[in-house]
Amino acid sequence: MTDDRHERIRQRAHEIWEQAGRPEGAHMEHWEQATAEIDAESKPKKAAKKAAAAKVDKPKAAKAEKPVKAKAPAKKAKA
Repeated sequence: MTDDRHERIRQRAHEIWEQAGRPEGAHMEHWEQATAEIDAESKPKKAAKKAAAAKVDKPKAAKAEKPVKAKAPAKKAKA
């Protein structure tokens, strides 16, 4: 975990704890909620970077067309 991310989670968990009335024994729930919120904030940024990278025009390989074979004339049945 990066120091910046850890600090942001710590601060958010503290805010959640205060908003909940400073209960004892709920620190893990507050930490997990803060982690989920901080991670959710960073996902749109990562998705935007991936989308921008995907939009870069990449040359596409040309598909080779299969030659059409001419059918041989059907043989006539002998009477």
